[in-house]
Amino acid sequence: MQGNCVKCIKKAVFSPAYGPHRFCKQHFLEFFEKRVRRTIRENRLIEGREKLVVAYSGGKDSAVALYLVNRIFGKSNPVEALLIDEGIPKYRDKALAIAEENCRKWGVPFKRVSFEEEFGFTMVDVMRKTGPKKEIGSTCAYCGVLRRQLMNRHSREMKASKLVTGHNLDDEAQSVLMNVLDADVARFLRIGPKSHSLEGMVPRIKTLYLSPEKEAIAFAKMAGIEYFDQECCPFKWQAKRNEFRQLVEEFEAKFPGTMFSVVGFLREVKTLVGEKEEGKKLSACSKCGEASSQKVCKACKMVEGMKGKIN
Repeated sequence: MQGNCVKCIKKAVFSPAYGPHRFCKQHFLEFFEKRVRRTIRENRLIEGREKLVVAYSGGKDSAVALYLVNRIFGKSNPVEALLIDEGIPKYRDKALAIAEENCRKWGVPFKRVSFEEEFGFTMVDVMRKTGPKKEIGSTCAYCGVLRRQLMNRHSREMKASKLVTGHNLDDEAQSVLMNVLDADVARFLRIGPKSHSLEGMVPRIKTLYLSPEKEAIAFAKMAGIEYFDQECCPFKWQAKRNEFRQLVEEFEAKFPGTMFSVVGFLREVKTLVGEKEEGKKLSACSKCGEASSQKVCKACKMVEGMKGKIN
């Protein structure tokens, strides 16, 4: 990389493609953290002495989210981490080993739960009945729904005021396009840096909402944050999101700043139509007691779908 840091005379080590600025290590770390702080402040993601629980997978994004939340709010707010083991050998077990070590290093209390203990099966079991055949649905759909239920249930049991997730700018831009092309207006309008607070649901916030994935990777490496950087989930090939990820990456490479524009479009639309609560009021699932818009929640229906179907 050519040139010096825009903040000092040191050699630049990072230059975002969407802008003319270049940064040395110190000033890039400051730049990244400042934007996270601004995202939190402008969207009022965290207030007072709210208890913060971070959904920590061991990957780069959630590692950076936990590191910064603890760095910024560790002295003023209780901060804990929630680790979920879906039961994918040589993937999640390795990632969570790193996550536990980081939690100990940073002095962050953590709780670890597993699909096997909670539901009686792992994602490997699910894969055997989904995958190419999709006998009972999509593997990724199962994982997403069941993970979200565990995140809500356990963060509530941990008395969290807010649940922090590691969703970054890339994730947000992909979600916007997915919902536009699916003509899912309701879900489109629910996207944003924070969820609305509904009874039985712990509000979720995205502190990396305006942070590109490449910059999260750079921050983690420059800050010395260890994270699981080997092959992604071995089941990810089934996810529809992959197509949108590739689309967004191609446009961002050709037209730097595209992701900011996509998310900016969402924000403009939401400003025009106004923030709205979800249309359906939630009640308790008749089986598990978790908040649901239906008599039996989607997670319980999926668990029932797996009963008697494990090889």
